[in-house]
Amino acid sequence: MRRVGLYGASGNIAPHIVPQLAKDYDLHLSDISPYPDGREIAHVDVTDYEQVLEAARGCDALMNFTVLRSVRDPAFAVNVTGAWNVMRAAVELGIKKIVHTGPQCIRGSFDHAFDVVDPPRAPGTSLYGLTKTMSYEICRTFARRYGIQTVTFVFNGLRPRPEGSETKSDFPPFTVIYEDLARACKLALEIESVPDHYQEFNMLSYEAHGKYSVDKARRILGFEPGERWEDYYKRPLE
Repeated sequence: MRRVGLYGASGNIAPHIVPQLAKDYDLHLSDISPYPDGREIAHVDVTDYEQVLEAARGCDALMNFTVLRSVRDPAFAVNVTGAWNVMRAAVELGIKKIVHTGPQCIRGSFDHAFDVVDPPRAPGTSLYGLTKTMSYEICRTFARRYGIQTVTFVFNGLRPRPEGSETKSDFPPFTVIYEDLARACKLALEIESVPDHYQEFNMLSYEAHGKYSVDKARRILGFEPGERWEDYYKRPLE
C-alpha cells in the first residue's frame, strides 16, 4: 500500500502527522483551505461527491480528517455527508482501507469511572458529538456491507510531546501526542483486517490516571504510546 488519500489535510490534526506518514506513503492531500506551510494540495470540498471521488482515484486507502464543529447545516454537511461521500467513493473505486476520525463520546457519562475501554457511546446533545456519531454509524454500515476495513480513532485533544518537566499542569485524561497518533495511523493502514470490518479505538497517550485505556488498540493494532508521557508531570516530594 503506497498511495493514501487524506481529506482535511489543512485542519487541526493532519499537518502534525503528515511529515511522519509521508516517510512511508505517497500522500494525496486535499482540503478546501490552504495547507499551513503553503505546499500545493488538491482543493476538495468533502461535501461534493464528485470532488471526493476524483481525489480518491488511484488511492489504496483513504483517511478522513475533515470536521466542522459549531454551525448546524455546514457541520452536518461536512461531518455526516462528508463521511458518506468518502465511503461511497471507496465502494465505487474498490478501496478497502479507511481511517476515520472524530471525538470521544464517552467523557460526559464516564468521567467518574476507571478502566474505561470500550463503553457505549454517549454523545449527549452537542452538534459535534451527534454529527460525528452519525458518521461513525455510516462508516460502520458501509464497512460491514462492502467488506471495507475501517478504523476510527476517537480522541479528546491533541498535543505536541512534552519537551521537559511540566510543573504547572497535569496530564489530560483523553489526549494523544502527535507522534503517537501518526504511529497508530500507520498501524491502521498496514493491518490486514479488523474484527467485523469496523472498529473504533480510544486514542490517548496518558494512561496513568487509570480512567481511559488504549488496551483495545494495543490488542488489535499493536499500538503502544511512544513513552510514558505522564513521567514528564512527576513532582518531587518534599
